[in-house]
Amino acid sequence: MQLRFAIALTSEEYANRQGWCLARLWRCPLHPLGECSLARHGTYERVSPPGTLIARWYCPEGHCTFSLLPDCFAARLSGTLVEVEAVVDQVEQSHTLEKAVAELRLDIDLPGVLRWTRRRLQAIHAALTTLKGLMPEYFLDCAPTLASFRQQLAVTRVLITLRDRAAAHLPHLPPPLGFCPRPRPGHAPRRAHQHQAGPDPPSILA
Repeated sequence: MQLRFAIALTSEEYANRQGWCLARLWRCPLHPLGECSLARHGTYERVSPPGTLIARWYCPEGHCTFSLLPDCFAARLSGTLVEVEAVVDQVEQSHTLEKAVAELRLDIDLPGVLRWTRRRLQAIHAALTTLKGLMPEYFLDCAPTLASFRQQLAVTRVLITLRDRAAAHLPHLPPPLGFCPRPRPGHAPRRAHQHQAGPDPPSILA
């Protein structure tokens, strides 16, 4: 399970200063009263910047591992939120997706870069759509785009700002912004704002 590590460092600063050594998880999310044996459980490595490590903990009673992801990094994607935002911005400002991706990834062919770009675009727009429902007092009138949210927030970096402003909702937001887990194989995906239909109510006898 990923959790937010609220630290104001860029990815390079985090790597150079070994920011994972500053990470602390004071209580287990599964046992907030302390009735478990939560313990530090080493680190895992990010692809970039080289040498970047993420601190993690393990709860034996809950059979669950927790990692503290700094605000600068994208969740379940390599790279940073700033890099993801740059990709989505480029697509939003272009007339066609093909035109937007022309110079994004020169190391792979067009079908591959289209999939790579769509994954980021759809994930961010899904997160913004979800935030419109979770925080209507701020975003109800916004379109689910970075440009609209940027104007509403009056900031340059939308995604990093939302990691902070919408911190309470991160478990319900899809990656790379939030930490909502992907559906497990064999399980139906969760649908936002949609409940399963239950049995019909009993009829009322006259």
